[in-house]
Amino acid sequence: MSAARVHRRIAGVDEAGRGPLAGPVVVAAVILDPRHPIDGLADSKALPARERERLATLIRSHALAHSVIVVDPGEIDRLNILGATLAGMARALEALQPQADHALIDGNRLPRSLPCSAEALVRGDAREACISAASILAKVARDAIMTAFEADYPGYGFAAHVGYPTPEHLAALQRLGPCPIHRRSFAPVRAALAPGLL
Repeated sequence: MSAARVHRRIAGVDEAGRGPLAGPVVVAAVILDPRHPIDGLADSKALPARERERLATLIRSHALAHSVIVVDPGEIDRLNILGATLAGMARALEALQPQADHALIDGNRLPRSLPCSAEALVRGDAREACISAASILAKVARDAIMTAFEADYPGYGFAAHVGYPTPEHLAALQRLGPCPIHRRSFAPVRAALAPGLL
């Protein structure tokens, strides 16, 4: 029997930003409204930026509930990226109003403490519309955050690479050193820190 038949409100949960060297990891949870289907939902990484923005607007206006949680670099450094991501997933589900009674979470791990039953789905963002919707909200929110950081921390190119370890970002890290939004626990950042600044 499918989850949709057993559970009334199913939330999809996904994140954006596990791999970057800088900025937050952003987690979203979405309960879609079956009375207002949204065409074109897909894994956010497979969509052009303009289409992600268009779909994010539809998701925010048509979903039964949605939440976006930002987990800052300091918490990532304290918990490690997996721990910070799982903590963000739990918070995203807790923030939903109305609450979900079941969650489909992208990946192969579940947070320990959740407000509802849940299952992990590998590549869920390409398999379940509610996870696709969450991936889109998380990606759009994180890209906006990183683009805004461009003005605060010029020279790193955050608007272009949004914190991922591109050759341009790695060169800027060597040239300028880490800035306050860099993840100190990630090896390339740690290597760029002057001795004693860890």
